Amino acid sequence: MLVSCPVRPTDVHGETLMMNDWTMGYEGWLWLGAWALVVVVMVWLLVREPRHSQPDDARATLRARLARGEITPDEFERARRLLES
Repeated sequence: MLVSCPVRPTDVHGETLMMNDWTMGYEGWLWLGAWALVVVVMVWLLVREPRHSQPDDARATLRARLARGEITPDEFERARRLLES
């Protein structure tokens, strides 16, 4: 036997409160936003490029210039010592 409830929940203006397909309440939106933020952070962590420290890049540039013959071995050593200090 199906019995309907004679009392309907209402808001402060007397309008009947009903859950429909378009409402999910503030907590639902907060949880949705929190999970969306988690997904965005995870994607950002997975696709970002690793950072290299500047001295390593400078040493790599020095080695490349020495390999191309742009600088002499003496200039390479002088620049390497300057980078290490």
